[in-house]
Amino acid sequence: MTRRQAEDVLCDYSQRLHARGWVANHDGNLTFKLEADRFLATPTGVSKAAVTRERLIVVDGQGRRVSGSEKPFGELELHLFVYRQRPDVRAVIHAHPPTATGLAVAGVEIRPAMLAEPVVSLGRSIPLVPYARPKSPEFTLALGPHLAESDAVVLENHGVLTCGPDVELAYLRMELVEHLARIQLVAQQARAVREIPDADVEAMLEARRKAGLGAAGRAATARSTRSP
Repeated sequence: MTRRQAEDVLCDYSQRLHARGWVANHDGNLTFKLEADRFLATPTGVSKAAVTRERLIVVDGQGRRVSGSEKPFGELELHLFVYRQRPDVRAVIHAHPPTATGLAVAGVEIRPAMLAEPVVSLGRSIPLVPYARPKSPEFTLALGPHLAESDAVVLENHGVLTCGPDVELAYLRMELVEHLARIQLVAQQARAVREIPDADVEAMLEARRKAGLGAAGRAATARSTRSP
């Protein structure tokens, strides 16, 4: 992907977040890994509906702006932490989709195993990361234990963070988290959130591994790539 293409994609998905009502005011942030130590990022203090190529910035692995006139957003370290922990990741999105974020405020974990297909996409569970003050060391440390296995996490009292090999997949994971949250809320109102049988969950987890997803899937893919 060229730099111009990356800029267009980031602007497109920034505006999609706003159009879906998953961000408001200056909420949310997106980044894309251009190369080893360069990351394309949305700026602080700008509505995601108003993000254009001219307003995007590039930062290095320390969060220092290396191009662009706007300022980096305050939660940038959270994105950079994900990139350091997961070399396979090239895109990170943080947003506040209302239903998933509402459950996060209530301290309720979203359960993909209500359905079969989401287990393949997201795993058995979506971690609910305990609240920590934004920009504090605890903010990133609380996230660390979950990154090896999870491509989507819910941040208690803070929203949803997703990642992926490209912006589209990170966005689709955000979409799926919010979709599951809406289904779960209806099930809770009906007083029964029932999961599929354990044997079916295990089958879906094996399909997830074969798809190269999760820690086991990435490891298997890496081994097959190295094999002569």
